[in-house]
Amino acid sequence: MKILVVDDDKDIVELLSIYVKNEGYEVEKAYKGKEALTKLHTNPDIALMILDIMMPEMDGMEVIKEVRKDSQIPILVLSAKSEDLDKIQGLIQGADDYVTKPFNPLEVMARIKSLLRRASHDVRNDEPDQIEVGPLLIKRDSHEVETVNGQTIQLTALEFGILYLLASHPNRVFSADEIFERVWQQESVVSAKTVMVHVSHLRDKIEEATGGDQVIQTVWGVGYKIEAH
Repeated sequence: MKILVVDDDKDIVELLSIYVKNEGYEVEKAYKGKEALTKLHTNPDIALMILDIMMPEMDGMEVIKEVRKDSQIPILVLSAKSEDLDKIQGLIQGADDYVTKPFNPLEVMARIKSLLRRASHDVRNDEPDQIEVGPLLIKRDSHEVETVNGQTIQLTALEFGILYLLASHPNRVFSADEIFERVWQQESVVSAKTVMVHVSHLRDKIEEATGGDQVIQTVWGVGYKIEAH
């Protein structure tokens, strides 16, 4: 399994490469955005990308936009920007998680493992294989979501995890912290805005595919739920 490390700071690339290799993964390296896209297109076995935001020629946000046109590969963003607005912008563009510089490499590896678990369909065996909710058919093993008219909705691993969690517990309200801990499989140490942005992006995709159906409900001040029909 390969992980692509992208940063214009070669010292950071080398540092992360050491930790990635120590965990048993192979490493691909890129130092510019366009180089990262080339690596992705020529290495189909890349399972995850660690991506810096501030890079010359093509920055990380532009890379994410290009990648998300045809791939749902997990993307972990690295950036020196620490403001909430920047984090939200990165997630809206399609990143799966966000770590600010300076970072602890062990934390980065923990985030990587969590994202890879989600991407490898790590769900409990006692959960249903398929769930029908409103206009959607959710398939656990293939991580596919279809509308009643057969249109496939392309979701990231985290978006699918949120949808499956809510759909498999109809009428139950999950707080942002609960969603983060179950879907990200980490203790909740980030702002609830991270979950909010993913839910918003998920809603947009569902509404676009179904013509406006609002499957996920917000319970203000509490969390999110999907009502049983």
